[in-house]
Amino acid sequence: MQEINNKTIWITGASSGIGEACAYLFAKENANLILTALEEDKLEEVKLKCLGLGGKCEILPYNLADIDGIDELVSKAFSFFGRIDVMYNNAGISQRGLAGETLFSVDRKIMEVNFFAPVKITKLLLPKMIENGGGTIAVTTSISGRFGFPLRSAYSSSKHALYGFFETLHAEYYDKNIRVVIVCPGRVKTNISFYALEQDGKQHSKLDAGQAGGITTEAAAKKIVNAIKKQKPEVLVGKKELLMVYIKRFFPNVARKLVRKIKPE
Repeated sequence: MQEINNKTIWITGASSGIGEACAYLFAKENANLILTALEEDKLEEVKLKCLGLGGKCEILPYNLADIDGIDELVSKAFSFFGRIDVMYNNAGISQRGLAGETLFSVDRKIMEVNFFAPVKITKLLLPKMIENGGGTIAVTTSISGRFGFPLRSAYSSSKHALYGFFETLHAEYYDKNIRVVIVCPGRVKTNISFYALEQDGKQHSKLDAGQAGGITTEAAAKKIVNAIKKQKPEVLVGKKELLMVYIKRFFPNVARKLVRKIKPE
């Protein structure tokens, strides 16, 4: 199990939800934190709490849909503590729209934030991580990255793509002491459905019933932080909905029938 004390950990999507809850747990173990999200004011609030818990903390507000600026973003991240030991690519946008009716611009934005941003960050981090003796790269996918899900065509696609990239990364760079942790949540009580994009790109602006009934961010963070410390290749986070992962694996035809019966939210 890797020690977190004095390690530098960069978390995207850190202003709320899973990212925020993980930041507090890392802060309690005296980590050096870099927090990224859109909302600078919310990041400042999280930073103050992290400092109060014993961690060191810097904020790095950014819109991850701006792929071209990520080179500079990574340079700024390294400037704070001189190294990054753990990268947790957690930021993401969900979706609520039929595949055939969702604007292509919406598909593109979801892919940019959910897939291309963490991929580019990771590619830029790798050389310095390897130079420093290795590191851990974690990424939040979803059980929707294991099977298609109604109203989530682009979201599910982006999460499937994360599995392909980061499982390959694990295989290619394991001997360089790069460890990959794939975080696979089911339903966690966050605001992800509130900020989801509808088919025309408008914000969904409501908390879905399934999301509201999910596990707490605190409970999710405990499992995730433990998995990162142990450098587990994958961790499933959620309740009974995680059964679908195993149903899809062992009974794919049954899984397809069940997905078709899911009531869209």
